[in-house]
Amino acid sequence: MALALPLIFFMSWLLTGIESTSFIMENKCEYTVWPGLLSNAGVPPLPTTGFVLQKGEERTITAPASWGGRFWGRTLCSTDTDGRFSCATGDCGSGTLECSGSGATPPATLAEFTLDGSGGLDFYDVSLVDGYNVPMLVVPQGGSGQNCSSTGCVVDLNGSCPSELRVTSVDGAKQSMGCKSACEAFRTPEYCCSGAFGTPDKCKPSSYSLMFKNACPRAYSYAYDDQSSTFTCAKSPNYVITFCPAPNTSQKSSQDQSPDTKPTTPTGTSTTPVGGGTTWTPEDTSMIYEGALDQSKASPSSYHLSLYGIIVTFALAFCRMWWLF
Repeated sequence: MALALPLIFFMSWLLTGIESTSFIMENKCEYTVWPGLLSNAGVPPLPTTGFVLQKGEERTITAPASWGGRFWGRTLCSTDTDGRFSCATGDCGSGTLECSGSGATPPATLAEFTLDGSGGLDFYDVSLVDGYNVPMLVVPQGGSGQNCSSTGCVVDLNGSCPSELRVTSVDGAKQSMGCKSACEAFRTPEYCCSGAFGTPDKCKPSSYSLMFKNACPRAYSYAYDDQSSTFTCAKSPNYVITFCPAPNTSQKSSQDQSPDTKPTTPTGTSTTPVGGGTTWTPEDTSMIYEGALDQSKASPSSYHLSLYGIIVTFALAFCRMWWLF
C-alpha cells in the first residue's frame, strides 16, 4: 500500500493537467493584427502575452483550468529607431511585442474570460466598454448550455463612429482607427458609472452606448450591460477568437495600404441620439454571427475521454502488478 498514495497524487496531477482550454486565435482581416493577452490578478500568466498574426494566420494558446483574463487586437504596430515597439490602437505600453502584464490602451475591443467559475461554468463576453478598434467574434467549441453561444462585434464601428468619439491617424490622412467609449471620451460619472452613478439603477444606457448596442447586440456596451452580454458554457469548451470574421465589413488600413484609403460606413438607418453625435442601426443584425457556426474545430471531449481511458488503464495495470509482486 505504500505506493498507492503516491500513485493517487500522480493520477490527480495528470488529470488536472488534462483540464485545460485552448484559445484558437484567427486573423481574417486584410491587415496584420498583434494580439495582446492579460491574465487577471492572482492568475498565472499564459505562455505569451503578445504576438503577431499575419493575414490568414492562426495560433493556439493553451490556458490552465480556472484561468481568467482578456484578449484584444493591436493594429498598425511598428518599431521605432530606438527599438521601441508601439501600436496605433490597443497598445499596451510595454515597448515590446509582449505586453508583460499590461492591458490595452483604449479604445480596444476586448474578449474577456473566466474559466471554471461559479458552478463550474466558463463565463465570457466581448466588451466595448473600453471602446472599439477591430471586429471580433468568440465561438465556443464543444461546450454545452442554453447560454453557450457565439458573441462578438463584426460591424465596422470605425467608419460610423461619431466625431467626438473618433480616434484618427496622425499622418495627415485623419483616417478613423478606433471609436472611444463615452466614458473614455468625456470622463464623467454618468458615462463611467462611477460616484453617484455607481449602481445599476443609477447608471443607464447613454445614446453612445446604445449606438454600440444597436450595432452589436450581444457585446457589452456599458458597465452594467450584463444581462444580454455575459455568456456561459459547461464542459470546458475550447474557444475560437476571430478578428474580422465573415462578413468582414472593416476597412481599417494596414501599414502598407495607401494613406488616403477611406473607411466605409456600414449600410443602415442613420439616427441622431439624444446625447449628440450620429449612430445607426444595421439592417440585419444577424450578420454579426453569420459564419460563426460553420467553424469545425474539434471538440475537446473525445480527446479528454481517450486520455482518461489510457491513464486509468495504466493505473489499474500498475496496481495489479504491485499487488502480485
